Amino acid sequence: MIESEKMIRIPAFCAAMALAAVSWAADRVPLTTPVSGVVKEVYVQVGQRVKKGDRLLALDDTRLKARVMEAEAGVMRAGQEAEEAERELKRAEDLYARGVSSTTELDAAKLKHARVTAGAREAEARLIIARKDLEDSVLKAPFDGVIRGREAEPGMYVPAQLDPPTLILLGKIR
Repeated sequence: MIESEKMIRIPAFCAAMALAAVSWAADRVPLTTPVSGVVKEVYVQVGQRVKKGDRLLALDDTRLKARVMEAEAGVMRAGQEAEEAERELKRAEDLYARGVSSTTELDAAKLKHARVTAGAREAEARLIIARKDLEDSVLKAPFDGVIRGREAEPGMYVPAQLDPPTLILLGKIR
């Protein structure tokens, strides 16, 4: 026995509400920060018009600035170690070319140089991440719009997680 397909009729007002919900969702963008922190300042109010790039809120950046300083120091330290390893490699190559040292000493200098060079690249990467985190501690408007909602208040903790809380709801200007 084959069952016939049933057709479901949706009242017109339901279809209109569904269309309005889709339009509402497309018209509003929930914004949050990709880094954790405590909200330091909120610069906007509901109903306020903003331009692309305007600051909406800022997290306390004390720890983030410290991480940048720490990463900068790491880059300086790694740079000095790289210079020293480069000098030692040149010295080992020179001694090997004159027949004064063995291939073991030359290989050790090459290995140290490679390790130190890799460490310098890691330090540079940590600095890039630290600077990006500091930049991301300020939430800016991605486009011209109107503030449709504001959930953030100074002192509120914002966790960076898979589903972070909406801090600002920005609506497109029509």
